Amino acid sequence: MFVRSRRWLAAGTVGTVLVLGAAVFAQAPATPTFSKDVAPILYKNCVSCHQPGNIAPMSLLTYDQARPFARSIKAKVVSGSMPPWHAEAPVGTFSNDRRLTDAEKDVIAKWVDGGSPQGDAQDMPRAPKAVDGWEIGKPDLVLTMPTPFQVAESGEIDYQYIEIPTNFTEDKWVSAIELKPGALSVVHHILAYARDPNATAPPSPTFKPVGPSLPPRPAQPNAQGAGQQQQPRGTPPRNVGVLIATTAPGTNAMTWEPGQAMLLKAGTILTFQLHYTANGKAASDQSSIGLIFAKERPRQEVHSSAFVNATFAIPPGASDYKIDSAIEFNENARILALFPHTHLRGRSWEYRLVYPDGRSEVVLSVPHYDFNWQTYYQFAKPLSVPKGARLEASAKYDNSAANRSNPDPKIEVHWGEQTWEEMQYSGITFIVDEPGRTAN
Repeated sequence: MFVRSRRWLAAGTVGTVLVLGAAVFAQAPATPTFSKDVAPILYKNCVSCHQPGNIAPMSLLTYDQARPFARSIKAKVVSGSMPPWHAEAPVGTFSNDRRLTDAEKDVIAKWVDGGSPQGDAQDMPRAPKAVDGWEIGKPDLVLTMPTPFQVAESGEIDYQYIEIPTNFTEDKWVSAIELKPGALSVVHHILAYARDPNATAPPSPTFKPVGPSLPPRPAQPNAQGAGQQQQPRGTPPRNVGVLIATTAPGTNAMTWEPGQAMLLKAGTILTFQLHYTANGKAASDQSSIGLIFAKERPRQEVHSSAFVNATFAIPPGASDYKIDSAIEFNENARILALFPHTHLRGRSWEYRLVYPDGRSEVVLSVPHYDFNWQTYYQFAKPLSVPKGARLEASAKYDNSAANRSNPDPKIEVHWGEQTWEEMQYSGITFIVDEPGRTAN
């Protein structure tokens, strides 16, 4: 009787364990699949670069394209090195923030650890494929360099300034703008300027430089022997107009909110500043700019500009050298985006807004600047700047041998256009408040 009871209990226990085990197995979370779980994450944060014809070395649009790189994707995502993002701010501060959430990182890690299954192809979201390579969609107008520029296979290439007439017969309001390099392998960056040839005087500036700015132009003899003033290397000629667009590795196209647009006057002439970098193979570049026009006159005009400090000299071996610049606002304004730019010695940036009453706050901190990813940080909520406020920009540089990217730690470094020289440059996109409106 006792023996029989023990056997019955044992059998019952085994049965209970089997039932519980089956229940636990049934409740175990399924391995994420590419189609349903991973593709939406990649499409939202990664494929703006990882698609055919763009700057990334491989496309991640399809399962067959992504699967061979699964373990590498996990390693880059978990470490935070991809997607590249270098600002230190809460999620939601910037509209173009590429960072993944912890939950999104976990999905990718579990997908890789679970064998990287494809899943049901019907679960795939629609791919956000750019229209003919344009991030902004199909432009209303594309303007291209008149003739290709031939990039030599080696040697230092001076900045090129190429004029492109718009032939506008009337004023145009632009709601989205994008620069498209013709040869990504050799185009480091493009700055696009717009000049109104019919303007009798430059527009009143919304802000003015405070403290160090561009150095005075040294007098240089012209062909007749008279003195003429000349810009420092790497700064544009005076007659190119205002900066309207920028592209470099990692930047996004600019699309503004409804009711916001940039004005290009009738007869506007565009000038591309092109920085080419020889890579051992000759190339031909014919870059373009794409414009989408606003459907109606906007409520707010978007302006784009920049401020710099070109007066510095970074000592040899200096590992934490600070260079400052600042502007003071003459009108109430709202900052839409900021673009910090240095070269290979740049290590960090900080932008601080100082209000007329003396209080201040950090509005952009980039503690680990990366020259390879030139991000134009676009604020989800524009920064309100009252008249009389200052925007202070501080950049730090590492000119020591410990900086593996440093071209030469034994030399004193000055402002210059080439990557072995340096810059302290800040792009800024903003709107001006209506007269009488107080920024808040």
